[in-house]
Amino acid sequence: MEKSNLYKNVGRRKSSIAKVNIISGSGNIIVNDRSVEDYFQNNSKSRLFFSSPLSSLGIQEKFDIVVKTNGGGVNGQAQAIKLAISRVLCQLINKENSDKLKSEGFLSRDCRCKERKKYGLKKARKAPQFSKR
Repeated sequence: MEKSNLYKNVGRRKSSIAKVNIISGSGNIIVNDRSVEDYFQNNSKSRLFFSSPLSSLGIQEKFDIVVKTNGGGVNGQAQAIKLAISRVLCQLINKENSDKLKSEGFLSRDCRCKERKKYGLKKARKAPQFSKR
């Protein structure tokens, strides 16, 4: 692999982190050393979800994608992969395509995380029942 053909970036969502490497190739996608169909077995929605930046630009068959992801669940990992792929495509291609990705919402990070539990409460905001007398 030449240095000029390899593009890297990171995407995050909740507690999921995805590190994506994109090289020019034939459209193979490998997630954690497994094929996409094997990794996202029963979750076809997630499979389609993170390939949406590629399909919106019409370049599904031009690049091979290698992903290392950990943390969180299947949906959070798919969203982290989508953000990382969008960031790499923004580096890789010209300005008008990055504007298209931004207008479709692929470049915005969803920062919502689970709120921590506070002392004296049952959960993050759920308080014990209040009794006046």
